[in-house]
Amino acid sequence: MKISRNLFAALVAVSALTVSAFAADISGDWKWTSVTKTGGSTEVTASLVLTAGSLTGMVTTRQGPAAIGDATFKDGVVSFTVTRTAKTQTVVFKYTGKFDGDTITGSIEKPGPDGNPVKLDWKAIRVPAK
Repeated sequence: MKISRNLFAALVAVSALTVSAFAADISGDWKWTSVTKTGGSTEVTASLVLTAGSLTGMVTTRQGPAAIGDATFKDGVVSFTVTRTAKTQTVVFKYTGKFDGDTITGSIEKPGPDGNPVKLDWKAIRVPAK
């Protein structure tokens, strides 16, 4: 009987770890609306992949796709950069957010017109798998 209890406890522990591992998977497609420098809005999508603790992916705007860089995902917090170059100007967008199931809520930091950083709210919604 004691072996059965220990086996049951071990199975419960493994199940809990498996469920939490899947629940914390940020991999997938994400969508949000972003404010443009002219004050309008544009749809943004991201495809994120978490493999063996390493986060990679692409962010796509009306300017096209761009790979994410400096990406981390730890304890439910995601962080990455997206670098865009237009003409001779390079702009780095810094994303940080708290992952919670089907949403990521946080901020985007980008250079403002005066060169000082500007922070915008960011809320991404997971796109359901087809």
